[in-house]
Amino acid sequence: MLKYVQGTPYESLIVGAPRELFPGERRVALTPQNVTLLKKKGFGQVLVENNAGAEAQFPDQEYAAAGATMVSQQELYSRTDIMLKVRPPTVEQEIKNLKEGSTVISFLYPAQNKGVVDALASQKVNAFAMDMIPRISRAQTFDALSSMANIAGYKAVLEASNQFGRYLTGQVTAAGKIPPGKVLVIGAGVAGLSAIATARRLGAIVRGFDTRSAAREQVQSLGAEFLEVSIQEDGSGGGGYAKEMSKEFIEAEMALFMEQCRDVDIVITTALIPGKPAPKLILKDMVEVMKRGSVIVDMAAESGGNCAVTKPGQLHVHNGVTVIGYTDLPSRLPTQSSTLYSNNITKFLLSIGEDKNFGINLSDEVVRGSIVVQNGEILPPVPRAAPPAPTPPPTPKVEEKEVTAITPWQKATREVGFVTAGMGTVIALGKATGIAFMSNFFTFGLAGLVGYRVVWGVAPALHSPLMSVTNAISGMVGIGGLFVMGGGYLPQTVPQMLGAASVLLAAVNVAGGFAITKRMLDMFKRPTDPPEYSWLYGVPAVVFTGGFLAAASTGMAGLVQAGYLASSVLCIGSLSGLASQATARQGNVLGMLGVGSGILASLAAVGFPPEVLAQFAGVSAMGGLIGSIIGRRITPTELPQMVAALHSVVGLAAVFTSIASVISDPSHISMLHQITAYLGVVIGGITFTGSIVAFFKLAGRMSSRPLMLPGRHIINSSLLGMNVLTMAAFIKAAPTVPLVAAGYLGASALLSFIKGYTTTAAIGGADMPVVITVLNAYSGFALVAEGFMLDNPLLTTIGSLIGVSGSILSYIMCVAMNRSLTNVLFGGIGTVAPTETTQIEGQITKTSVDETVEALTNADSVILVVGYGMAVAKAQYAIAEIVSTLRAKGITVRFAIHPVAGRMPGQCNVLLAEASVPYDIVLEMDEINDDFGETDVTLVIGANDTVNPISLEPGSPIAGMPVLHAWKSKQVVVMKRGMSTDVPNPMFYMPNTKMLFGDAKDTCDALKRGLESRN
Repeated sequence: MLKYVQGTPYESLIVGAPRELFPGERRVALTPQNVTLLKKKGFGQVLVENNAGAEAQFPDQEYAAAGATMVSQQELYSRTDIMLKVRPPTVEQEIKNLKEGSTVISFLYPAQNKGVVDALASQKVNAFAMDMIPRISRAQTFDALSSMANIAGYKAVLEASNQFGRYLTGQVTAAGKIPPGKVLVIGAGVAGLSAIATARRLGAIVRGFDTRSAAREQVQSLGAEFLEVSIQEDGSGGGGYAKEMSKEFIEAEMALFMEQCRDVDIVITTALIPGKPAPKLILKDMVEVMKRGSVIVDMAAESGGNCAVTKPGQLHVHNGVTVIGYTDLPSRLPTQSSTLYSNNITKFLLSIGEDKNFGINLSDEVVRGSIVVQNGEILPPVPRAAPPAPTPPPTPKVEEKEVTAITPWQKATREVGFVTAGMGTVIALGKATGIAFMSNFFTFGLAGLVGYRVVWGVAPALHSPLMSVTNAISGMVGIGGLFVMGGGYLPQTVPQMLGAASVLLAAVNVAGGFAITKRMLDMFKRPTDPPEYSWLYGVPAVVFTGGFLAAASTGMAGLVQAGYLASSVLCIGSLSGLASQATARQGNVLGMLGVGSGILASLAAVGFPPEVLAQFAGVSAMGGLIGSIIGRRITPTELPQMVAALHSVVGLAAVFTSIASVISDPSHISMLHQITAYLGVVIGGITFTGSIVAFFKLAGRMSSRPLMLPGRHIINSSLLGMNVLTMAAFIKAAPTVPLVAAGYLGASALLSFIKGYTTTAAIGGADMPVVITVLNAYSGFALVAEGFMLDNPLLTTIGSLIGVSGSILSYIMCVAMNRSLTNVLFGGIGTVAPTETTQIEGQITKTSVDETVEALTNADSVILVVGYGMAVAKAQYAIAEIVSTLRAKGITVRFAIHPVAGRMPGQCNVLLAEASVPYDIVLEMDEINDDFGETDVTLVIGANDTVNPISLEPGSPIAGMPVLHAWKSKQVVVMKRGMSTDVPNPMFYMPNTKMLFGDAKDTCDALKRGLESRN
């Protein structure tokens, strides 16, 4: 039975498109654009009947220009080998004129048109039914039913709006308030979802109903309310249609529809069951309870209608309710319908055969499913078993917690209690410690409060420069090294060597950090920005340095404290400058002045002889040179690993300084000095190795998978316990046995190095944004410990600022990833063992570069959602050119950035700035999330979890994580290499989503070329 027709070369075939004869049909099967495509593919000739496309606004001149030959109806039918039509051919006027052995491709509906099928068989032709194409992934580009249903849903809302006597959107005017219209859409297939989306865009309150449970998420994603009945029964059937429901379900359904008909203004029905008359859902008594002026659009009218009073093909009024039973909704939008249908049928034609040969291969699933007649032989339809209903994952039982509102009295007493506890704690702390501790704690507290206020004001787009500038400022850790440097031109003791090494590392950090920050901020500059005169800040630098040295020559007095004050205020001003793009570069310069004035004041405090001063100059110059080279050569894509590397430098410098300060003169150090030096070693050690691990993971030199050591929590707890024990032993041995105490300090450093490795190695690559910000906080707290140790208010202030900055960024990252800040900050970061993931049933829709270019070109508004995949592929330059091309066409283009997009806060903002994307079109999640519903096309590039609606489901792997609502857009195109993801994403399977597979950079380059070719 199954046979293969030997392929015929395209060049020997003539393709024809006639004028449709069905009364009122305005569509045409082939557009000029696809005439060009068929000619390009090698077909010998394309014939188009005179005036075939006139009703669809495709004049004969355009066909002729595209390469078609315009002919009469008689010539068309006598010469055509492959006939492309919309409606089934008529027996008398069309089928009898078909050439024997030719092929017809059109809508056929063979079950309802047996006479047409018999006539085609008697004419000994091949006949394909576009309505019989299997609904599988490969055939989605041929799916004309979905294309027409999409248009029909859109047009149904417009027809209803045209008959409805009010606005659909609510308005408040000087003449009074206008309530929004209420629309009920029954059936959430392609047509129903299109109707829902259209009604929502017009501002109506929309409700959707479908018997299939899988439709709930799709309806809700479009901003509509999903209605349900109390009886649990799934109506999923074969081919995306619904099955017939039980008697009990139908009774509950009827009660729901009666209730809704009393309330809504417009009802749109789309319910169909294959092979059966359309189910009656809106009964006569329901119509009669609707308000006068209401509208019903029965999209199932051609199959008998879902409404009991529908008159197929007609519009009439029943009891004041307008009932629309049009059966030609797609034809009422002929240009768009013809364009999409032509795309479908042309791609289907090109898929029949191979190597530019047309051949019917019945082993091809799509060909066999759609062919009805072959060489005059009627083929039986292919049985299509309904897919098994997907088993939904068990819904976790969430205990509902009763929320009780507190009274004003309770609120006041709690606040008073908190203040009382805080004030009492301060008294207890002052009594238990001493003057030196409380003096530094006072500085730490005030600096922390100032830092808290300042850092919250930093623009999210500038979080990467914020981390870079705080990294540079944390290079003041080297000031501690100044207090233990000594010898002559070269250090002579171990403590002096450690001090010199600390200064060297700090200089690398300062120079590299400020160089990287300057490069990042320069990327954000726009040609229209006013000129900046940064060189003028050399004036206050010269005045301060000259005045300080001149004053110091006559006595120090309070100069050191004055220098510390100037440095602290300038560093606070540096962070404040990052509150906006306009002042960000000024902030970086203030940071340089702050670090410079702090180092100058510290040099005055230690009072180096010329030889040691020369040693300091040489060491710091060497470190500054290394840092400058690193800062200039690093690329924006490598920023995260470089920031991590600079954090490690701060950590190691803190370890060196703390050890050197203890062993330089152990007999005269205080208890406070011992404790804070020990904490400096612990925090610095964890920061050092943790940052090294983060560097290797981010640079791809170490697997990004979490290292799940057996009993890792026990290991980390044991290491912490051993740190505490060695601390006690160190404090006891330091005054009497310095060498033993030094051994305990070295053991603590080693334990901290191990702990830094075990905690950071247990974190997966996706959590790196949190890791970097936590390490940033750790480096600040190491500096605080050093300030307490040396009784240095400058180090305490700067460390507090950096610690608070890192803590706030950690909090922002944790909220964006639904993580616990306490868990992160105190070393409990990790990744839980993988659990069974949710399985999503359904099919994806693939798209091509050409289709994506067409969608972008036809859009009025576009949002681009970028993720780490953009950074990996280095696609930002191609993306920037795509944006420029679209904006030149008058299309509104914006970017949506998730807080954890990239591998450090704000990385994607920097990458886009590097490619000269204007920063005023790059918006944060909270700024743009509400706009997706009004957006024509959203292009997702290298992002998954940040656009995953499964986060809205309790019990999902990322439940509670704030995400970008990209799925609410009218159309979503997701660019990915493949479908592999750690967490399944339902958005990929939604009807408005298309998957564009391939390398991000190559695909973006192809999109750019496609857009440029259309200029």
